Amino acid sequence: MKGLAVYLSEPLTDEAKDSIRQMRTIGFTSIFTSLHIPEDDPSLYTERLRTLGQLTQQLEMELVADIAPTSLAALGKTWHDADTLTEWGVTGLRVDYGVTPKQVADLSKQMMVALNASTLTAEELDAMKAEGLVLEQVEAWHNFYPRPETGLDRDWFNDKNRWLREQGIRVQAFIPGDGHLRGPLHETLPTLEDHRGQSPFACYLELEASVDRILIGDPGLSESSMRQFAAYQEGIIVLRETGQGDDDPLLTSIQTNRMDPARDVIRSVESRAYGRPGNGWLDPAILSDRPVGSVTIDNLKYGRYAGELQLTKRDLAADERVNVIGRIIEADRALLHQIGPGGRFRLEWVSSEGAILS
Repeated sequence: MKGLAVYLSEPLTDEAKDSIRQMRTIGFTSIFTSLHIPEDDPSLYTERLRTLGQLTQQLEMELVADIAPTSLAALGKTWHDADTLTEWGVTGLRVDYGVTPKQVADLSKQMMVALNASTLTAEELDAMKAEGLVLEQVEAWHNFYPRPETGLDRDWFNDKNRWLREQGIRVQAFIPGDGHLRGPLHETLPTLEDHRGQSPFACYLELEASVDRILIGDPGLSESSMRQFAAYQEGIIVLRETGQGDDDPLLTSIQTNRMDPARDVIRSVESRAYGRPGNGWLDPAILSDRPVGSVTIDNLKYGRYAGELQLTKRDLAADERVNVIGRIIEADRALLHQIGPGGRFRLEWVSSEGAILS
């Protein structure tokens, strides 16, 4: 399950609503919002939360609010009637400090409750269970970390997640955005420090198998990242690449990795069709090394292999029989290891500055 963050410190404009609708069409089914800003006008937040809740109900999206006792009071609620926020479209509450085990257990009988994944202890969980906690209604959510160098260590994160899953609790984590970034630091909002400033789509694929819910911490995605998420709904991994080939439909069509995957390269099943006379790709070119992420085509010197398109998964030496026609951008090179046997991919050619070529 994947979702996005919507911060009520910003007005919910028509443009913002359209952006949420667009994200829903590419498979984002949940929204996270935070109400931890007590110095702001409570009535403004109440209005914006209600408006957001109405929209998520229309789009059949989940809406989870990060809430504290002070912000709950500002909404005119207490822990005794917090579950009535479902009437506003809120489907879950992320709770942390200032909540008793009984309050959490009682709330879990009415709606989804997200606990702090990083700080939850076995003793606290046992106390909640003793009060009747409904585990099927409980998730464990990690924080995001705005300040560089403070994100979680990967090994610790994996160990904690294993323990949580052993308790029967689903796990959530944040990944960075790459569009409009949240202030004041604008340094992205990941759970893992390794993910700071990295490709949102690559971070998502890395966590997909080990985390139940993945949310983009920053308010926005770039258009190219949105295209990657959209294509992935069809099982296609889009790789952004610089170099040649933007005007050749064969090189920008959907490719398939062979079912017998090579150790060093991804081999396109469809690419032997490039071995036709006159297309220019088969003429031997200037000798070039093949660092990780190189996009290559075997030339006429490779005989029956001429025309085969490959993506290198490791650094390879130059070969007079292989033409290097481009390279996957650094942000997307991690995706090469996500393309398994029979995996489908598509190259999207970009300029050296990262702009999409038309």
